[in-house]
Amino acid sequence: MKSLNYIFFVLMLSFLVQTHAQQDPHFSMYRYNMNVITPAYAGTNQTLETLFSVRSQWVRVNGAPETFHFNINSPVGKNVGIGLNVITDRVFVLDETHVYADFSYKIKLAESLDLYAGVKAGGTFLNIDLLKLDVENDPLFSENVSSFNPNVGVGFYFKSEKYFITLSAPSLLSNDRYEKDGVNPVSADDDLQMFLGGGYEWYLSDAFKVVPSTLIKAVPGAPTSIDLTLSGTYKERLELGTNYRLDESITLFLTAARFLQGRLDFGYAYEFTTADTRRYNNGSHEVILKLRL
Repeated sequence: MKSLNYIFFVLMLSFLVQTHAQQDPHFSMYRYNMNVITPAYAGTNQTLETLFSVRSQWVRVNGAPETFHFNINSPVGKNVGIGLNVITDRVFVLDETHVYADFSYKIKLAESLDLYAGVKAGGTFLNIDLLKLDVENDPLFSENVSSFNPNVGVGFYFKSEKYFITLSAPSLLSNDRYEKDGVNPVSADDDLQMFLGGGYEWYLSDAFKVVPSTLIKAVPGAPTSIDLTLSGTYKERLELGTNYRLDESITLFLTAARFLQGRLDFGYAYEFTTADTRRYNNGSHEVILKLRL
């Protein structure tokens, strides 16, 4: 029985770590969660912004990932931006809270082209509640795991009137997520994550524009994740779009902007899986609220 428990736990932990390696951070509406991807985004919109988003992944699967994201960022002075990110990930017995401070500096490259260079610093509070597995008389499951892993990141964000390009590595350090000493040692760690993306605003008229964008994520030891997004916007108030993540999912999303005298934006996305696991879940839901002050 002890061997079966160990095998089950190793498989479960391996699944969670591999899932996080591919999905963390994971947002279908990534253009609205750019602060997660790069610290250079802080203050780029020249106003104080707060954002709250919720993602419920793989509905109908017990213990499936849930992500909560809070961000506040603002320009400080002429060329400096600062921000704070708090992200909570819950997956089965794994609970992580990421807390990071962002700093960006703007460099004027041309009349309509700015380069923002950013750094982030903070860390992750990790908790693995092994007691939830309810396995008796096995020292491997006799106590929970709790730790703090510091980390740093860098990023660059090119912004013009019609396009943007982002290149970043939000997690530079490799940290152990779990390591069990004693009876049966098991270890897992966070690896370097690299993001490369961009988008272009194509105006069809004064009222309509089309925005194609893409985001590529690379993690050592995991398949490369590629997001292709296309959206249409009417008068900067209503946006309808779709996102395709290669060999994984298709998303439909809708955003409505400029409520409360132009200060509040709302977004909703529904993602359905295209991989073989689609038969086991009812898709994923994502909601975003952004307030400009």
